[in-house]
Amino acid sequence: MKKYLLIFCCLIAGISLVKAQVIINRDPEIKTIVEEISADNLKALNVKLVSFKTRHTLSDTLSKSVGIGAARNFIFSEFQKYSKESGGRLKVEFDAFTVEPDGGRVTKKTTLKNVLAILPGVDTADKRVYIVTGHFDSRASDVNNDTIVAPGANDDGSGTVAVMELARVMSKHRFNATIIFACVTGEEQGLFGANNLAKRAVAENWNVKGMITNDIVGNSYGAETDIKDNMRLRVFSEGVPANESGPIALIRQQTGGETDSPARQFARYVKEVGERYVDNMEVKLIYRRDRYLRGGDHIPFSNLGFTAIRFTEMNENFDRQHQNLRTENGRNFGDLTDYVDFNYLKKVTGVNAATLANLAFAPQEPKNVTVLTKELTNFTDLVWGKPEGKKPKGYYVLVRETTDAFWAKKIFVTDTKVRLPYSKDNYFFAVQSVDEAGHESLAVFPKPLRQ
Repeated sequence: MKKYLLIFCCLIAGISLVKAQVIINRDPEIKTIVEEISADNLKALNVKLVSFKTRHTLSDTLSKSVGIGAARNFIFSEFQKYSKESGGRLKVEFDAFTVEPDGGRVTKKTTLKNVLAILPGVDTADKRVYIVTGHFDSRASDVNNDTIVAPGANDDGSGTVAVMELARVMSKHRFNATIIFACVTGEEQGLFGANNLAKRAVAENWNVKGMITNDIVGNSYGAETDIKDNMRLRVFSEGVPANESGPIALIRQQTGGETDSPARQFARYVKEVGERYVDNMEVKLIYRRDRYLRGGDHIPFSNLGFTAIRFTEMNENFDRQHQNLRTENGRNFGDLTDYVDFNYLKKVTGVNAATLANLAFAPQEPKNVTVLTKELTNFTDLVWGKPEGKKPKGYYVLVRETTDAFWAKKIFVTDTKVRLPYSKDNYFFAVQSVDEAGHESLAVFPKPLRQ
């Protein structure tokens, strides 16, 4: 009996293994981009940022060696170097604005400057923009102390140098869509830099299809729990869009789309593409806008209606965040370069690169994706329009059960309509464009259409 039981278990395990097999096709150019990311470069950039002693939002702007002014000038000069290496295609600029005293975290009127490196898309018919950010300001225990040493190696030197390294590597390549590499300021004082950039995107009518903020992405050790984890990355995404209107809310309620917001589709995309190109890295989707009762630079973009998500390490070490440099009872506090895991940060940067490259190479999203609802039927009829710009090879129709977190099936079609033997009562659907090389657009969740 034991013998037959063992054989049965082996058969079941074999069947499970077969079901779990996945064919991975990697674009050689994206693979090259990911492989060129350098842990040594990330560390060298981080050491330089930390050398400015503090990057507090209200710190010195005139010194060449101390304060936020020196830091942003360094970032600007690095972006200029990458621009020269790209043949001048990378456009570098300061994004300056003024903040007034608010009686809280802003104690004096000051001019702040984001540092942007813009890589224009080569397809003139493709107006899509993707933004990736890290905030270069830092703080210690007292958020208003603008002179105390505040290294900010991980919060958020890690996100800042990731963005810089992305600009260095990706500016050598040509993409259909525009990518903006943004090192923003004022996060610790109130998300000021991100808020200004989001407002500018609205004012200048940027077609922002996705925004990623990298904040606290370089640590692989959780102090209290003693968990060492360099193989997982959290991606936070909101369910109900922050700017959802009444009519859209009604459609969401009627269709059950609480987990199918644009941000959730973006997060699922990051998981699929990031894990496709970066080995030994699991993208862990966290279905909330940010960490519990906390926030970051994606929120101003979300509030203005853009699709925005946050990348953060799996286990934060709070001995390294917002702490004065000190030792208490043999325990070291402070956010120093020594505590950043640059091999882990390299993988996080790789997830960013793969995601942005695959999106920027891909055709635009299909237009007006709808589910036909005129008749009651156990079939589901989907129709959509062709995207503008680059012509896709075809489309993937995505299918999953209502309890699944990820898309289970990808059905390739060349037409702009499909009838599926899956009931819209029991399954969720989406559609994405795909080109000859397999680059997919973001998935579009359908709206109901009664003919």
